[in-house]
Amino acid sequence: MSTRSIIHQELSCPRWDPTSNNAERKKSMTTATKIAVIGLGAMGYGMAKSCLRAGHEVWGADISPNPVERFRADGGQPGDIQDVAKTLDIVVVSVLNADQTSAVLFGPDGVACSMKKGSVVIACATVAPDFAREMASRCNERGLHYLDAPISGGAAKSAKGQLSIMAAGSDEAFEVASPALDAMAEIVFRLGDVGAGSAMKAVNQLLAGVHIAVMAEAMTFGMTQGVSPEKFLEVIPQCAGTSWMLENRGPHIAAGDYTPLSQVNIWPKDLGIVLDIARDAKFSAPLTAAALQQFLAAAGMGLGGEDDAAVAKVYARNASLNLPGEE
Repeated sequence: MSTRSIIHQELSCPRWDPTSNNAERKKSMTTATKIAVIGLGAMGYGMAKSCLRAGHEVWGADISPNPVERFRADGGQPGDIQDVAKTLDIVVVSVLNADQTSAVLFGPDGVACSMKKGSVVIACATVAPDFAREMASRCNERGLHYLDAPISGGAAKSAKGQLSIMAAGSDEAFEVASPALDAMAEIVFRLGDVGAGSAMKAVNQLLAGVHIAVMAEAMTFGMTQGVSPEKFLEVIPQCAGTSWMLENRGPHIAAGDYTPLSQVNIWPKDLGIVLDIARDAKFSAPLTAAALQQFLAAAGMGLGGEDDAAVAKVYARNASLNLPGEE
């Protein structure tokens, strides 16, 4: 489904007069220490902990109470984000998709209406560039800065504050967001106007999704020729056919461990966004479409909640192979 079909629920927030509260805005640009991270999944939790480790006051929010309680036990601030929203300098939105981003910001309990003028939203979900521009416009109308800031690096790098962030927005947005960016990222790419970050993330996700699918295809093809997953991982990472995704996800298959660090369910969404953008650009992306079909097949097998390396099970089923950990 194209992100263009998303229906937004409007809040009755007053629009911002950009000539007002200049002193307040200038102050917020130099004392940004109060941060909320909305979405405490594998990536968001690491981002929140990285901000906490950097010495900031950090609130965490999630639809599940468990990660919120865990984060507070780790040193996160108590209290509901809605109760402190007007004091926040930075809100990091680390949710799954465009619908959730829109709901977090502008839904019935959306935080954007309560945030103080001059504060910044750092939006990290993989979304279409047009959607990012729409969110930025709606935030700007309320006197908020907006960074179109998709992330890459996985849960391990998120936990270490070593993400790559593909960010786009105004100089003022970068300045206000800098305490959180410095805490969460090893490198921040400044890509220009809002939309450019999401465009770059789409390019990355095209490569990442195809690499995962082709890694699974290559590993299971090797098995038909007597090449075990263990031997595959001994040899191929030292050869020209390797990739970061192969080296990161391949060990999951060899260990028979599909604990979800990045779920299969992410890829129908992300590769669907890539194909939506490609369609609008009248660009053919056949390899993306082929990879998407494999992830859809995996989801259809009931594997959507497993680690995305579980796409190998599609190939194994079709070839009557037993992967490690299977009878």
